[in-house]
Amino acid sequence: MRRFLPKSLLGQMLLAVALALLAAQTLSGILRFRAEELRRENGLINTLAFQLVADPRVEYRFRDGRDHNRRERRRLRIERALESPVLRGEFTDPERLERLTDVLTDQGVAIDDLVVLSRPVSRDDYIMRGLKRIRTDSQIANRDGWDVEGDMLIAGLKRVGEEEWLVARVPLPGPEHGRYIGIIIQTLLIYVILVGGLYWLLRRITRPLAALRTRMETFGNTRETAGQLEPSGPEDTRQLITAHNAMEARIAALLDEKDVMLGAIGHDLKTPLAALRVRIESVEDDAERLKMARTIEDITNSLDDILSLARVGRPSDPLERTELSALVASVVEEYEDMGEDVTLGETQRTALRLRATWLRRALRNLIGNALRYGEKPVVSLARENGEAVIRIEDEGPGIPDGDIMSMLEPFKRGEASRNRETGGAGLGLTLARAIAEQHGGTLTLANRLGDAGTVVGLVATIRLPLDS
Repeated sequence: MRRFLPKSLLGQMLLAVALALLAAQTLSGILRFRAEELRRENGLINTLAFQLVADPRVEYRFRDGRDHNRRERRRLRIERALESPVLRGEFTDPERLERLTDVLTDQGVAIDDLVVLSRPVSRDDYIMRGLKRIRTDSQIANRDGWDVEGDMLIAGLKRVGEEEWLVARVPLPGPEHGRYIGIIIQTLLIYVILVGGLYWLLRRITRPLAALRTRMETFGNTRETAGQLEPSGPEDTRQLITAHNAMEARIAALLDEKDVMLGAIGHDLKTPLAALRVRIESVEDDAERLKMARTIEDITNSLDDILSLARVGRPSDPLERTELSALVASVVEEYEDMGEDVTLGETQRTALRLRATWLRRALRNLIGNALRYGEKPVVSLARENGEAVIRIEDEGPGIPDGDIMSMLEPFKRGEASRNRETGGAGLGLTLARAIAEQHGGTLTLANRLGDAGTVVGLVATIRLPLDS
């Protein structure tokens, strides 16, 4: 159901108003129809009651003035009979009977018996004989309200103390199509005026919002303040754009300060470390010299990771079309050349626009973790649901389910020590996740389960959109 609904604010607002209008007009039409039906029924009942109470002796004249027609026209309205007008197979209408009874009772009529029923005009012998006796011209009949193809309402009254039935007839009006046409035209006019006006108003709001969304995406990718939006639309939207422009400027200034600070850190820390690396060569004790060299190397690697993590959100190198399967194979080959037990699994040729240096760094971090905490990592590449999926699976103890999410946070490690044999500062997974997100993708960790449901390893999965 949701896929058929509009996704934009404009479409959802217009759909909501259109549905509300439709519901309101439908309810209005129903109430109007019921009111019209009630008015028509009351009119019919009052007409029958008037005829039965007044027993009018009205003589209707044709335009030619022929006197022999006067009595016949009168008899088409009122009939006096010795029997009830109900024919075999016909039944009285209880609702109309109740309403007519109330009207006649209010007029002081003493009712012995009363019937109300409907009947096709063509089945009523009294009317048909009268129409033929008057004139065969159907226009004359229709002018008096009778339609031989329609229905009529009949009321028979027998007063207390009388033997005769007084029978009144009134034609039932046909469907009033004009009434429905009026409701439809009214609905269309309301739709044009209200929905059209709402569309114009919403466009003034949503157009600047759409431009603002595009601007935010551009700023998120480039971090450049050039091309900021001019405030437009209603006052609230203009204030929002103004506030966003100010926020962009502050963010850009902070990023610039961060870059300056990182440059200073890289220069001021790496230079002394390089000097220390030279000075330790003068240490005579080989064991102490080796420990000092490893410490300096750990500090240098941690510093590289920290600087890389800080710069990953603002890369300087552009996206380039790269054959991802070849990149994955080259990284695996590097480890094979170093004698590491890393296997290249199934791969599919997939070309993407990416930053090869950064993605290579992410793969090295993940494969390095798999070698450090597990065994025999297998790297594969597949295309699934519009994404390129890189999996690094190992044979190791895995990670407790409650700690999987925290392992992607900075300085979180599965092993508490900081020695060279088990790892560095705990930034490898965090950096790999940041690189995946930089390319519009994701990094997830999950335990691999064996046939018995036990953990047999860990799988790290990088998913990158194919249209990136």
